[in-house]
Amino acid sequence: MSVTIHPQAVVSKKANLAPGVEVGPFAVIEDNVKIGENSRIGPHCLVTGFTTIGKDCKIFKGAVLGSPPQDLKYTYKESYVEIGDSNTIREFVTVNPGTDRGSRTVIGNNNLIMAYSHVAHNCNIGNNCILANGSTLAGHVEIEDKAVVGGLVAIHQFCRVGRLSIIGGCSKVVQDIPPFAMADGHPAAVKGINIVGLRRTGVSNEAIRLLKNAFKVLFFEGHLLSKAYELLSKEIAVSSELEYLVSFLKSSSRGVAK
Repeated sequence: MSVTIHPQAVVSKKANLAPGVEVGPFAVIEDNVKIGENSRIGPHCLVTGFTTIGKDCKIFKGAVLGSPPQDLKYTYKESYVEIGDSNTIREFVTVNPGTDRGSRTVIGNNNLIMAYSHVAHNCNIGNNCILANGSTLAGHVEIEDKAVVGGLVAIHQFCRVGRLSIIGGCSKVVQDIPPFAMADGHPAAVKGINIVGLRRTGVSNEAIRLLKNAFKVLFFEGHLLSKAYELLSKEIAVSSELEYLVSFLKSSSRGVAK
């Protein structure tokens, strides 16, 4: 398979484009860019800096990938954007590289990042995530696998969004969102468990029952977390999901949405 470049695109001879790559009109691909097999770069896109895009990705009109981070500490040292396979990045999304020399912003595989979303420097997005239109990630945000971020959600720097959680649209996230949680509000607070996501992923009814009880003890009965862990100790021992939830909470540096 050959590379297909529209005659009105500008592609550096130093860029590394794998077989099957398509580049649309008025797109600009700069020197240090690497693009994997069968990925498509839409019209008016800019792919710049030390940016790597995996195979089978679809980058839609006007996306800007790899432009310098919006961080006053940035000194134009070599840093990276790494985008995995089979991602869909919609219109006018922006993704910035890491701030410090050698640091990176990483997006895993099979993610959908909808129009006008922003992924700032040093963010880490896992696999099979959805960021709805206008999602805004500040620096050093971590989004774990299969999380869903609603439209117009703003996430404060250094926050984590746990696996299989979902955040309602227009929420303001200033602390970590626990795995398996349904969160919403300004600031975002835990409203319950993401039961639809859990069932779609094949989590057992017994595991869901244990998580429901755990969320009640952790977030709705007013216990100190140390007391809540004590009350849940027997269930933690038999549920991998609950064990992961408690491990996430204990490792929080910004605190957890209540």
